[in-house]
Amino acid sequence: MATLAAKLPKYSLIIPIYNEQETISEMYRRVSAVMDRLDGETELVLINDGSRDKSLSMLRELHQRDKRVCYLSFARNFGHQIAVTAGLNFVRGQVIIILDADLQDPPELIPDILEKWRQGYQVVYAQRTKRRKESWFKRFMAFSFYRLLKSLADVDIPTDTGGFLLDGSFGR
Repeated sequence: MATLAAKLPKYSLIIPIYNEQETISEMYRRVSAVMDRLDGETELVLINDGSRDKSLSMLRELHQRDKRVCYLSFARNFGHQIAVTAGLNFVRGQVIIILDADLQDPPELIPDILEKWRQGYQVVYAQRTKRRKESWFKRFMAFSFYRLLKSLADVDIPTDTGGFLLDGSFGR
């Protein structure tokens, strides 16, 4: 059993994918460069959320080239949160980091987030200062969503944090 525990990754990165064929190569290049610099084994879990483009075939190719990459694939689109939940049920790492595939959450910030974890924080959120390339309607909906979530939640969730976060509370 000790041999199996030694093979478990320290870090798990979860990235939901929906019709991201245009960004997958660049996302992987940047995430992989960060993974290479981390101080422990890392797995990259990509969840294909029913993409209709070439995303799934690209994920398969990444898995063939890099054994740190694994993927789950849904037969249809279930939505971002369901994809994240599937990833959370699948990962094996002690520390879990969730980010989006569109690179609005810069993977290069992962070491900074991990530093906060090393300082004793169990949950670390990254907060966007700008929402680039989004329509006024999407910005308005995000603005409204985070304020509604904050008013309904029993825990203090920082406004406009998005999905880029670390959770080290699993203690796997």
